[in-house]
Amino acid sequence: MIETAALFGVAAAALGMVLTPGPNMMYLVSRSVSQGRRAGLVSLGGVAAGFGVYLAAATAGITAVFAVVPGLYLAVKLAGAGYLLWLAWQAVRPGGTSVFAPAELPPDPTRRLFTMGLVTNLLNPKIAIMYMALIPQFVTPEHGRVWLQSLCLGSVQIAVALTVNGLIVLGAGGIAAFLTGRPLWLRIQRYFMGTMLGGIAVLVATDRARPMPA
Repeated sequence: MIETAALFGVAAAALGMVLTPGPNMMYLVSRSVSQGRRAGLVSLGGVAAGFGVYLAAATAGITAVFAVVPGLYLAVKLAGAGYLLWLAWQAVRPGGTSVFAPAELPPDPTRRLFTMGLVTNLLNPKIAIMYMALIPQFVTPEHGRVWLQSLCLGSVQIAVALTVNGLIVLGAGGIAAFLTGRPLWLRIQRYFMGTMLGGIAVLVATDRARPMPA
């Protein structure tokens, strides 16, 4: 029902997106570094729940509303691009800090860690664009039930994202320890993240792809 090329296409897009610095990575790394792996994994559970919300919306055809109301889609896209530009500025501005730099954050209880992971993902413009504009491009109505194709393709994205994010959580402490005594590396990482976020913001704002009806 689903072409192999579509599965690999979504997997490749998901991999490229999760490896690019963004709100999810920044939150998971900062929480893992400041409060430990367990806190990072609990936060990742919230991120996973956010993916589930997007997947349910895509499966139910709710994202098709954006195809009917192009202005709403444009507003969401520009808001997401603006948010990414703000994150980019926070990374490169004078006095900015690296996401891997140790920070004294007050320990949060499990419920708040999970909730913050959920909210961070729901407000992540990269994920919104993925489900509203990218995944629908791999759905072929002629191949059968659109909702089932959306479910399968979305599941591939979630599997890739959770695997990579899980590895990031487990390795965040070691990366932070390596960079702590190397200010030049921290500065390079900070500017690299800011550049990547700015580039994504431009791509999101100028992307002419429109969500397809489900």
